Amino acid sequence: MDFELKSLSPAQAAQLSADALLVLVPDDLTGQAAGGPLLQLVASASQQGDLESGLAKQLACYRPAGFKAVRVVLVRAGDGSAASVRKAVGAGIASLKLPGVKKLGLVLSLMSASSDAVRAAVQTCADATYTYTTTKPSAKARTLQQVVVGVTDAAVARAGFDIGTALVTGVEFAKEWANRPANHATPTMLGEAARKLGRKPGIKTEVLGPRQVEALGMGSFMAVARGSAEPLRFIVMHYSGAPKGSAPVVLVGKGITFDTGGISIKPAAEMDEMKFDMGGAASVLGTFAALAELKPAINVVGLIPSCENMPDGMAVKPGDVVTSMSGQTIEILNTDAEGRLILCDALTYAARFKPHSVIDIATLTGACVIALGGIRSGLFSTRDDLAQALQSAGETAQDLCWRMPLDDEYAEGLKSNFADMGNVAGRAGGAITAAKFLQKFTGELAWAHLDIAGTAWKSGAAKGSTGRPVPLLLQYLIDQAAAGATKARPTAKAGKSTRSRKA
Repeated sequence: MDFELKSLSPAQAAQLSADALLVLVPDDLTGQAAGGPLLQLVASASQQGDLESGLAKQLACYRPAGFKAVRVVLVRAGDGSAASVRKAVGAGIASLKLPGVKKLGLVLSLMSASSDAVRAAVQTCADATYTYTTTKPSAKARTLQQVVVGVTDAAVARAGFDIGTALVTGVEFAKEWANRPANHATPTMLGEAARKLGRKPGIKTEVLGPRQVEALGMGSFMAVARGSAEPLRFIVMHYSGAPKGSAPVVLVGKGITFDTGGISIKPAAEMDEMKFDMGGAASVLGTFAALAELKPAINVVGLIPSCENMPDGMAVKPGDVVTSMSGQTIEILNTDAEGRLILCDALTYAARFKPHSVIDIATLTGACVIALGGIRSGLFSTRDDLAQALQSAGETAQDLCWRMPLDDEYAEGLKSNFADMGNVAGRAGGAITAAKFLQKFTGELAWAHLDIAGTAWKSGAAKGSTGRPVPLLLQYLIDQAAAGATKARPTAKAGKSTRSRKA
């Protein structure tokens, strides 16, 4: 979809040549000069009670006088904040009959739209009109092709618009790959997608195969891949937007392209949704796609350990002990707790980059879904400053997370009689004990873990990837670039987090 930003007065917006207009009407219209078809329509509809007050209330009009567009939808935008704009645009798109609409005017000219509000409008419009196409040829003829975003001053809105369009690129890239069936998104195919991104300016990609991963000593990662005929891939990506001496942010994405549970096999019901178990990997790829568009002044490394978790005769068994890249041994008590087994080796590998911070992203535990549902991602971190930065980025991007505890006592259940640790610690506090397992491989890194099991995809009639947490990750990187915070500096020793904190 092509987005275009234009300065449009209310009178000019009415004369915009488009198949339909979606006009956001704020509660406060003070400062708007009377007259013109658009303001007259809003005033008349409000006085007659046809356009009710209240956020996201709407009125659809057909061929209103003075407009070039055949269809005009007025929608209440409340206080004009990013959150209100998100709800208003979502409701307006839902009421607009899109078949036959190839060009849409998204009019914010009645409000003093902030940068965040413009970004939210662009993002929500793209989210509401996204259609998966890879294996569904009938959906390829996408009717909505162009969106003109009308604002009072395009120069003022440009920064938010640019971030919004970059996010659309990244989120849709993540959605398309996460939505693919597992036979169209093997580890090899994921590696090829990363290679294609590596052709963009500022990005380099290296894809390692089984022999190279074995040479690195990634015994934990290799153990998960043993049961599949599909060879594993370890994807290493570099985005260079700052001087070489600047410490990079490292993003580590779980890339299980299909998860049967292995020998600890999952129930058949809804197992098809385990194609989404590479949502963390998809979010890293999507973030790099967005970085290529936005080009912030920061260095970023992306690490994606990718394989399938399958139950053939070579598969790892409950009770087997494997040796991780760090040298620590792991008793695999449950083969369905495989994500942490591939991530732990990637976290060890991440230390070689002397990073500013390391963030892993994973559809890791059903326990996090029980704890937080599908609204907020679970956030765990050994550093208060890193946790606060991620929470702030999530609030700005409307991609929310919630900080969870990391008390040392939660690691007690990981003790093993036969290895340095077990890979599970029982049902109680499962999201926390999974994070405690990962923490054992982070040493002195400034590390955070995002459990996106509840937020990476939706089930039911709306089944599909959300593209989260690409917005959160990109905003964090934008914030760090703006602060110049990735200059080389020593990392502090990982500490203990003792309480949940509000995002």
